[in-house]
Amino acid sequence: MDLMVNFTSARAPPSPEPNGSLGAAARPDADAPILSVFGVLVLTLLGFLVAATFAWNLLVLATILRVRTFHRVPHNLVASMAVSDVLVAGLVMPLSLAHELAGRRWQLGRRLCQLWIAGDVLCCTASIWNVTAIALDRYWSTTRHLEYTPRTRRCVSNGMIAVTWALSAVISLAPLLFGWGETYSAQSEECQVSREPSYAVFSTVGAFYLPLCVVLFVYCKIYKAARLRVGSWKPNRVAPVPAAVQVKDAAPQPQMAFTERRPAVTFRMEGHTWREQKEQRAALMVGILIGVFVLCWIPFFITELAGPLCSWDVPALWKSVFLWLGYSNSFFNPLIYTAFNKNYSSAFKTFFSKQH
Repeated sequence: MDLMVNFTSARAPPSPEPNGSLGAAARPDADAPILSVFGVLVLTLLGFLVAATFAWNLLVLATILRVRTFHRVPHNLVASMAVSDVLVAGLVMPLSLAHELAGRRWQLGRRLCQLWIAGDVLCCTASIWNVTAIALDRYWSTTRHLEYTPRTRRCVSNGMIAVTWALSAVISLAPLLFGWGETYSAQSEECQVSREPSYAVFSTVGAFYLPLCVVLFVYCKIYKAARLRVGSWKPNRVAPVPAAVQVKDAAPQPQMAFTERRPAVTFRMEGHTWREQKEQRAALMVGILIGVFVLCWIPFFITELAGPLCSWDVPALWKSVFLWLGYSNSFFNPLIYTAFNKNYSSAFKTFFSKQH
């Protein structure tokens, strides 16, 4: 997933030498890009994004490893997502930033280019499929909570993690193993994902469009199931009929009637209240997670598919903006999941208190 943004100003023009020749031949740094003020600000922001993404996902991983109660589903799925996002921030994004600082030219050789592209596709695809796995786990726990026992849930989640990384590896290594297009051009100093149309279809469908269809279908089912459950958990109200007790004297006296009124009694199971709130928060969390995932990645994958198929030359600036918008999804993933889980907030406080 190539970084093609141009945050630099025009290249410095070569100055003529006294003998009439250009100084570019004598000075190897004549083609070095000159950063504009806006370029410096953008690169600083991207550097902060890289550091924050790495630190936040590393904190989530450390918390899951240290807290024993997190050694179960669905926290193993969250850990897998955090691993993929840590790799995106630690391996992929720094090289993308270096690529930008070099003026969108790749000067680190063919082998490192191939490793960078393969790691980029591997980690980003794994991050996307981990979001899908979390949505599927929530869907099955909501709609099939009786059959989806803890043991079944653990086996299914481990299977989804294995399939996620295996599928990501196949998509990322296909160009290297089967010669499916070229990623590096020494002459033009370009390093990008294979532009072969058949690979563009295979990679974009496998890495984005298929999981997109899955998460949209799953969330619709989760939303309907959550609304159905909330509607079925209505409190039962019992209002006893007032009982009238009449007392009569033997002598002809005016009759007096005493009415005993009992307050209405409302029955509501505490377990239902707790489960209702849990289902609502979980459905909201999955919905926000899916929504941010779609907003971050859909511009990039539209251009990534339309470019090779339609011979559409996307402007370099927009192509890079779409790429870094996709990278930012690795920053939002842990924020969204931990924000809707009070256990993580408590675990973070305990984690930092023990450090002091």
